[in-house]
Amino acid sequence: MPGSKGTSTPRAGSRDGEGSAHFLTRGVVMLFAIACGTSVANVYFAQPLLVTMGRDLAMSPALVGSIVTLTHVGYGLGLFFLVPLGDTADRRRLVVAQLLLLVVALVVVATSGTAAALLAGMAATGLLAVVTQTLVAFAASLAPPAERGRIVGLVTSGVVIGILLARTSSGLMADLAGWRSVYFASASLTALVALILYRVLPHHRGDAPPATLRYGQLLRSTLTLFARERLLRLRALFGLLVFAAFSTLWSSVALPLSEAPYFLSHGAIGALGLIGVVGALAATVAGRLNDRGRARRTTGIALALLTVSWLPLAFTRSSLWALVVGVILLDLAVQAVHVTNQTLIYALHPGAGSRLIGGYMVFYSIGSATGAIAATSLYTAAGWGAVCALGAAFSCVGLALWALTRNAPDNVRTERLS
Repeated sequence: MPGSKGTSTPRAGSRDGEGSAHFLTRGVVMLFAIACGTSVANVYFAQPLLVTMGRDLAMSPALVGSIVTLTHVGYGLGLFFLVPLGDTADRRRLVVAQLLLLVVALVVVATSGTAAALLAGMAATGLLAVVTQTLVAFAASLAPPAERGRIVGLVTSGVVIGILLARTSSGLMADLAGWRSVYFASASLTALVALILYRVLPHHRGDAPPATLRYGQLLRSTLTLFARERLLRLRALFGLLVFAAFSTLWSSVALPLSEAPYFLSHGAIGALGLIGVVGALAATVAGRLNDRGRARRTTGIALALLTVSWLPLAFTRSSLWALVVGVILLDLAVQAVHVTNQTLIYALHPGAGSRLIGGYMVFYSIGSATGAIAATSLYTAAGWGAVCALGAAFSCVGLALWALTRNAPDNVRTERLS
């Protein structure tokens, strides 16, 4: 770090990890965003392909449904068991190793001849796709504190775009060349990204020295962080609630659109994700507002927009324009809260950045799973209006939680964990 004992000012882009402010050019930040987007997309590729995959491998409906479940279970396990390694290992080597293992998992999926091979490959794909969060923590560690919100916002925009475009791109590619082509293409792209990152990323430990913990201690310290840090617990709850609302919409919106009066095709429904990309704009704006010390206000405004978004969404059956407006508001709000959360919690303990972000993202996964299960079940039982009421309820709880805690400090720095 600049001014550290025994160090000198390196040239821009040097690989010793110093001078990270110079290293993080806009091009490198975009590379982080692209790597995040291509990695996280693997978790969502299968959603429009389930019927085709099941038919190809003679899978029962129950087994077909477990494809998505196992992928998300793998992702949740990776958040807790793999992401914290970024606090002890060389992040460059860790990122490249996880990406190369992800390539292997994707090839297993693409070449699977049995349901067992497919399910094992999908679980491994989810487990290794958490490299996305290692990359977010890496980018945050390289960023100077005064620009950390902006950098995290830009990188997170890649995550948003990857999630939203995954369904659309996989559906189109499967129509052209079959579902296996999706995973062959992703494996090739992931290998290319791994090679580029290996050549570009620095051997950098970030703005704090590596933790000297054994693996078991590392995992236990993640739980200790939650017990010790009120801000982390609060922001994790915000994350759970906003992603429960996000998942409530995106896991069920295809159902009313495939029925009267629309009868939209899967391709047309998938294209709705293109509208959601507008939400990526909120990631960069929220990051800049955080750098200006406006995290609390940004969170409140975003949660208010999230709550309001369900009003136009409730009119989806009678107006596609209402749906478009609701989608834009909801995605803007969710990404604004998400970037604010990650920026604030990373600042608590930069040396534990991977543990903080990995632990926070576990709540993201819980919220996403809760919203998806509840929304699809509720639609069958009570229709689209009940789904919107559920999404609005998640949003209102988040807004109420913000109102109750809005006077709590956002930027307290506590002692560094060893």
